[in-house]
Amino acid sequence: MMRVFRALVLAATLLPGWAFAQQRHPSSAGELVVETVASGLENPWGLAFLPDGRMLVTERPGRLRLVGSDGKLSAPISGAPNVVARGQGGLLDVVLDPNFAQNRYLYLSFAEPRANGNGTSVARARLSANGTALEGLSVIFRQMPTIASNMHFGSRLVFDRTGALFVTVGDRYSQRDQAQNPENHIGKVLRIKPEGGAAEGNPKTPGWQPEIWSIGHRNVQGAALHPQTGQLWTAEHGARGGDEINTPKAGLNYGWPVITYGIDYSGVKIGDGTSKPGMEQPLFYWDPSIAPSGAAFYTGDRWPAWKNSLFVGALAGQLLSRLSTDGEKVTGEERLLSNLGERIRDVRQGPDGFLYLLSDDSNGKVLRVRPAR
Repeated sequence: MMRVFRALVLAATLLPGWAFAQQRHPSSAGELVVETVASGLENPWGLAFLPDGRMLVTERPGRLRLVGSDGKLSAPISGAPNVVARGQGGLLDVVLDPNFAQNRYLYLSFAEPRANGNGTSVARARLSANGTALEGLSVIFRQMPTIASNMHFGSRLVFDRTGALFVTVGDRYSQRDQAQNPENHIGKVLRIKPEGGAAEGNPKTPGWQPEIWSIGHRNVQGAALHPQTGQLWTAEHGARGGDEINTPKAGLNYGWPVITYGIDYSGVKIGDGTSKPGMEQPLFYWDPSIAPSGAAFYTGDRWPAWKNSLFVGALAGQLLSRLSTDGEKVTGEERLLSNLGERIRDVRQGPDGFLYLLSDDSNGKVLRVRPAR
């Protein structure tokens, strides 16, 4: 009888029909359980929790879905924007308006098809009352100029405490020198109003496009506000080596491609070295690269020792990096889930205080990380 019981328990941990599939992993805060909440998502990219606990998840081919707490996927929500789903492009991040409970606005970043190329754009729409459609979708920002490239769209969206929206955009790979040109949106962190247009408090530097917050970025795919200071923190792809954590501030230059701790994929040196007057140093960098993507600060009570840690998902590294912080300092790194075998695209803290991850795969998953106890 005991043998039969153990067999049933094993089946319950492995088969979605019985329960969420589980894996166990060590950590400094005790054993972690990783559960598959949902699967069957095609290259999911961005995740946002609705007030009722359901999740909005983007799929890079251009679909937006609701995921229930039971893991059930909705049909694609109608009214999503048209996207270029090639290379790194597609439907990318999703974030709720700070007043979503009243206005039901949400924001999507995506690779927009255009004449002679494409570019990162941001759209705003209302989620219908029954959650099946986007209503009144309008594009509130377009990265300019348009480039014929399928690489480096950036695309993380973060609201700051004033209600302005940070938008990260990449250097489009082929245009990296333009990250130093403030007359365009290539390789920048931007800050806009929810209805579009430059936000109040942006740098008023002569020659800068008014939406620009900071320059000299390669491809920022992780971004989050520090829970104590409200400062934006970003996780930025380097080339071979040189992935960075930065705290972009108004009017400052973060160096790419003049300074970097990485080298080109060919092995050739990039730029002038690792430092230069007038260019900011990263708070932390990885060499070799882990290919950082989504990022989130932890503020819950499930792991008290990890409060204010920054969790960063890794694509090439296939792990979850926990960075301990003290003010604007990174004081240490702990690498978690290194045996998970998943490219981690996004990281979010759920309303239950657990961590939720998206795995970047043709059969992508929503994963929940919780203490084993």
